[in-house]
Amino acid sequence: MTLLTTVFAAIFCTIIWYKNEEARTLKVGLLSLMFWGASLMWLIDAIFEYAELGAESFVPAPLDMLNDFYLGLSVVALGLIIWLVVLLVKDPKGVLKKALFSSVRSK
Repeated sequence: MTLLTTVFAAIFCTIIWYKNEEARTLKVGLLSLMFWGASLMWLIDAIFEYAELGAESFVPAPLDMLNDFYLGLSVVALGLIIWLVVLLVKDPKGVLKKALFSSVRSK
């Protein structure tokens, strides 16, 4: 489930990045790369788990699937938080800079 969650997030972000010029300005490509990296990590984890457990790795318990789904959502949330921090630091549209300087000028 972690692999599926991050793959869907990566596909979604990649489509948005590809179709929308403003998304490129807002660094959605970075978010997409983070999700593709996480997907690659989970794929390698699945390969090693299959090598260790064999076919049993394809029949997880429902509670394990739920835990894996929550872990996948946590990875997506962490990726979004990192992307927001990068976006605020880079401030490609100058929104944060304008807001900070307009409050200083009004005093």
